[in-house]
Amino acid sequence: MPTVSRGLPAQPHLDVPKREARELLLLWRSAQPEALERIRHRHPRFASADPATLAAAKPRLADAQLVLAREYGFVNWAELKQRISANEISRSILTAIRQRNREQVRALLRARPDLLHIPLWSANWGPPMSHAANLGYLDIVEDCAALGAKDHSHAFDRAVLQGQLETARWLHAHGAIIPPDIVMGPCETIMPEGLRFLVELGAPLADAKGDRLAPLAMVLETYGRSPARKHACLEVFAEQGYDLPDTPMMAFHRGQVDRLARHIDRDPSLVARRFAYREIYPPELGCHDDGRSGLHGTTIGGTTLLHLAIDFEEQEIFDLLLARGADVDARADVDAEGFGGHTPLFNAVVSCFGSRGLQHDAAMTRALLARGASPTARASLRKFIDWVAEPRWHEAREVTPVEWAAVCPERGWVNEVAVQLVTEAADRA
Repeated sequence: MPTVSRGLPAQPHLDVPKREARELLLLWRSAQPEALERIRHRHPRFASADPATLAAAKPRLADAQLVLAREYGFVNWAELKQRISANEISRSILTAIRQRNREQVRALLRARPDLLHIPLWSANWGPPMSHAANLGYLDIVEDCAALGAKDHSHAFDRAVLQGQLETARWLHAHGAIIPPDIVMGPCETIMPEGLRFLVELGAPLADAKGDRLAPLAMVLETYGRSPARKHACLEVFAEQGYDLPDTPMMAFHRGQVDRLARHIDRDPSLVARRFAYREIYPPELGCHDDGRSGLHGTTIGGTTLLHLAIDFEEQEIFDLLLARGADVDARADVDAEGFGGHTPLFNAVVSCFGSRGLQHDAAMTRALLARGASPTARASLRKFIDWVAEPRWHEAREVTPVEWAAVCPERGWVNEVAVQLVTEAADRA
């Protein structure tokens, strides 16, 4: 089971996490596998416990409350309660930081210095100083430090992964400790500037366990934020001596259009080939071998390079593939349970980029339709929905691209411009 992460609503009430903690306690006592995994992941006392040990434990409500608090991003239950009780002033501090209202931030924190140490919005963005560091507001970072903030190291980590290097340098000079896995942050956010900065500081290219492949795998698997930044991050690894294999898929990941073209020249069948997850995300490079690697709105296992170029927003590779005769109605492989068979249009209407990426104008969708892509093709798809309170499989049987977009539970993944174009094409068909 994946990690459960929760966010506080705009007007939180303690009754909700209280109820959730009681429910978790009941699930734990009945040895429900998903509950046991949540406990193992979040409760420090059970971090290395096996399922049998967890099932035999005699949990208290306080144990379930600790897990719930950490799922909400707080250190413990007391901190969660404090944040909820101070919701209004916490939101005022958050607003003042985002507006870069330095005077108001100072005034609010002087009135409530205890809130210097509590996450304002989420555990990732952290307390006020770390929150300001995410935004690169060095003046507010300095003020928070002067008022007694102690989260220098967390703020440094956040500044680096957001590419706020001026702020990161100040925090480093003022006592921020560099943890052994800090490169994982800019690798997750695909931030080559932050990654290069850490390399200059001598930070190890490894995760907390010392695995040198973990940060490389993170760059390959993290959701696509910027193709150009991903290419630049991979170049950092190449410069640091990582052996990136000369394969068509690595040329794809690195955005090396000329090299991919040479691969296709040697083997024209690559244009029509279906690529398995293990080829897209090689376990030998540290990637997970679970068939769910990477973050994608529409599944990519068993798809062609054209599907992938759309999903990763690799426009130059997309153009290359069309020029080499790629089939715009190519079907993905179908698995043993009947899922798959989707054409590139399915990836065009639903991807993690949605309408917020480079394809906000749906240029790839227009190109597919102009070349005769069928707007009424049907396929059965399923997608694991992660990073929600209740991670789950989402399935849709025998849907068209427009129907797939209509039932997508993550509306931010839907490219509404692409949906409109495909709808109009279907009406004309």
